[in-house]
Amino acid sequence: MTLLLEIVVTALLVAGAAFALVGSWGLAKFTDFYRRLHGPSKATTLGVGCVLVASGLWFTFHGAPSWHELLITLFLFLTAPVSAHLLVQAALKLDPAARPPLPARKPSGDGS
Repeated sequence: MTLLLEIVVTALLVAGAAFALVGSWGLAKFTDFYRRLHGPSKATTLGVGCVLVASGLWFTFHGAPSWHELLITLFLFLTAPVSAHLLVQAALKLDPAARPPLPARKPSGDGS
């Protein structure tokens, strides 16, 4: 069981590091605010989530069950999308010209 646990924890840590790297790279390389917000809000959330799940698994099987990682993961997955949404709403309020145009409406063929 120990070898399987170590493989799973290692895979989660590597996946978490890869997601965090991609999110950080997106933050550094993208050009405008909206694109820069997308990388960290999605990829680094998954990266930190993978690291926390790996930590929770490790400490659950090597001692007492760890509820701290579960609570931090839950808090992270609830607050990261909300904060990203609020940042986008604030940016659109400051610069209404950045709002995309509404799609063109097709005329209905029923005469009304």
